Amino acid sequence: MHNLNFSPLKKLEIILSGEHQGFATDLLDRAGVKGYTIMHNLSGKGSHGFHEGHLMFNEDDVLIMIIAAVPEDMVEPILEGFAPFFSEHSGVVFISDIQVTRMVKFTD
Repeated sequence: MHNLNFSPLKKLEIILSGEHQGFATDLLDRAGVKGYTIMHNLSGKGSHGFHEGHLMFNEDDVLIMIIAAVPEDMVEPILEGFAPFFSEHSGVVFISDIQVTRMVKFTD
């Protein structure tokens, strides 16, 4: 992998109910996140038991994951924005260190 410049970022994986997608994406937009990926119909097991990923009635009734790559200085403000939400609703945010090759996609 010659001539590739790697830049460090943080990856946020936000899992919550589909009915709260608008809240989460609005918070990310207001925080200045340049883009994100949304995955619908998640399956998995957590503190509330097993959750089946099939579409029940509509996309509000399923779990979603929003994936975003952000600079480290954006993580704390984003988590502070989610703190009141997660004190009232189920969900989780995973944070990991990543490297990206096209930093221009994540900055001004």
